[in-house]
Amino acid sequence: MTNPKLKSVTKSSQNSNVIVRRKPAAAVKTAYSLAEREEIFRRFSIQRPEPRGELEHTNPFTLVVAVALSAQATDAGVNKATRALFKIADTPQKMLDLGEEKVREYIKTIGLYRNKAKNVVALSQMLADEFGGKVPETREELVRLPGVGRKTANVVLSMAFGQATMAVDTHIFRIANRIRLAPGKTPDEVEDRLMKVVPKQYLYHAHHWLILHGRYTCKARRPECERCVIADICKSPEKSSDIPAPLVELPPQVIGEAVE
Repeated sequence: MTNPKLKSVTKSSQNSNVIVRRKPAAAVKTAYSLAEREEIFRRFSIQRPEPRGELEHTNPFTLVVAVALSAQATDAGVNKATRALFKIADTPQKMLDLGEEKVREYIKTIGLYRNKAKNVVALSQMLADEFGGKVPETREELVRLPGVGRKTANVVLSMAFGQATMAVDTHIFRIANRIRLAPGKTPDEVEDRLMKVVPKQYLYHAHHWLILHGRYTCKARRPECERCVIADICKSPEKSSDIPAPLVELPPQVIGEAVE
């Protein structure tokens, strides 16, 4: 008689029966229960029903350029530099016609502007040569573009093409580790864990909620716990308050005037 408590798979062969015991799936590393995670993102969804990225752009191409330029720079600083640039170069061909030297002049207020200008022209050339001037819609193709890494690709996939991704920038990396939502040693590790711990119904907007929470509330130097709507749920060792801020919808975002 088969023992009903034995959770094994028996494979028969000509000579013997081999018992293969399945290992239980590893638990995803997080300090929060599913109910707590659902409540965290429910509150974020009330606070910011339609969160948006704060880089100014007019189409998928200008978004790729803006995100690539934002590495080690603020969104506000990138917006100031790209407003004039995008008025005359909002397609790969127009950017190529402008040329690297003139692109440098437009973005010289941004850190690492020389290398970034080179990458902007090079990615424009690749888009023109290999993609018919259109921004590709897969991560594998996007990361082939000069100056485009996984974070940039994830932002573009989300904002331009409506895909649920997790673009792990410095804010999200800090938040995931500080509040122990999805701790990890690398951005890729944090991304993988967040994709697993964020409740599916909130995944599409989750990276914007976390970025904005890190930018305006759970700040790098000192988290402003008194303004935090999840203070009572948060498990951060740095937390200074257990009283959540009033859960109200915030005023609409004003893109282009973000304060870093």
